[in-house]
Amino acid sequence: MREPLLAITLGLVATSAFAAGEHNSAHSTTPDAVVDRTIQVEAGDMWFDPETLGITAGETVRFKVVNTGNLQHEFVIGDAEAQEAHREMMQAMGDSGHGDAHDGHGGHDMAEGAHDGEMPAVTIAPGETAELVWTAPMDVESLVYACNIPGHYESGMYGEIQPGK
Repeated sequence: MREPLLAITLGLVATSAFAAGEHNSAHSTTPDAVVDRTIQVEAGDMWFDPETLGITAGETVRFKVVNTGNLQHEFVIGDAEAQEAHREMMQAMGDSGHGDAHDGHGGHDMAEGAHDGEMPAVTIAPGETAELVWTAPMDVESLVYACNIPGHYESGMYGEIQPGK
């Protein structure tokens, strides 16, 4: 009886570990998608390069985000309203003593690579590279990619995704 129980327990633990992922590794909002192209984005201290990306609706892109700065950053894709809500959440978590927002997003869990299932995201430690595979939605005219760690967006760490440019 112990061996089957042990096998089931180990199987469940392994499944949970693979499903959880890590925010600093590659994430995909479209896990089985064929990638149309790869775009490298550099995250420096308080800036992204490039500042504007042209991506066609329905196009699947692999973002390789390289953090060349000295601080931890995030790369989050969403519309302006969602970005603002996320910034407010990050600020509130920093103000409420739930940890330093520069280390682990102020205590909130981003392990699934999305905020509330709608904002694809990765966190990138200094000197590291993270990947995010994302398919541009069909019904959005423009989106923003940003780092919403308190003070980063306000210092200029955001860019615009424009359709088909």
